Amino acid sequence: MPLKNRVNPMGLIESSKARGTLMGNRGVLHNSKKEIRRQFKNLAWITCLLEFKGRKRELMSPGGYTELFFLDEVTAFAAGHRPCAECRRARYNEFRDAWSTANNWSGTSKVRAPEMDKVLHQERIENGQKVTWIGKLADLPHGAMFQVDSEGYAVCEDRVLAWSFEGYREASIEGLPEMVDVLTPQSVVKTFAAGFRPEFHYNARNLG
Repeated sequence: MPLKNRVNPMGLIESSKARGTLMGNRGVLHNSKKEIRRQFKNLAWITCLLEFKGRKRELMSPGGYTELFFLDEVTAFAAGHRPCAECRRARYNEFRDAWSTANNWSGTSKVRAPEMDKVLHQERIENGQKVTWIGKLADLPHGAMFQVDSEGYAVCEDRVLAWSFEGYREASIEGLPEMVDVLTPQSVVKTFAAGFRPEFHYNARNLG
């Protein structure tokens, strides 16, 4: 049985044999039996490289942070994660600057990670439940994810793709409602709309 460490667009942690393209964490979530005991421990929900400076560690080691895995960056953003400022520093800087501009950050200096995390946390979870918001499907930018009848979808250029842990598949926009439950936090959708391009799993390029 695979470990329960795969994250879906709703931000929920599940079991899956599928391999992700990004790792990340929310703090220590597991016990000594490698069982998930909580959904998050801190406000810094990050996404990391699968490999960094040759570091090796046992998954879900005692007292260590819980390694989580994501299909791709689009999924991670929908779940409420942001790039790590250490192993993905260039991507973090790019996202931070784009997020600041798109959301009219009014601070006297560049937004700091804890300040972004506070906003993102309010937009991703409330009383233990995923925060969604109603948006017009036709207005959603590239990379935004939404949900219809418990199924996750992503906007990819002028297409809509259906999500799974294994990858994406083509979906017809016909039959989907005009207004949808958006999974990606609002401040992140604004960032996408302003030009920041989240990365899709490689199989999305082979569809269509």
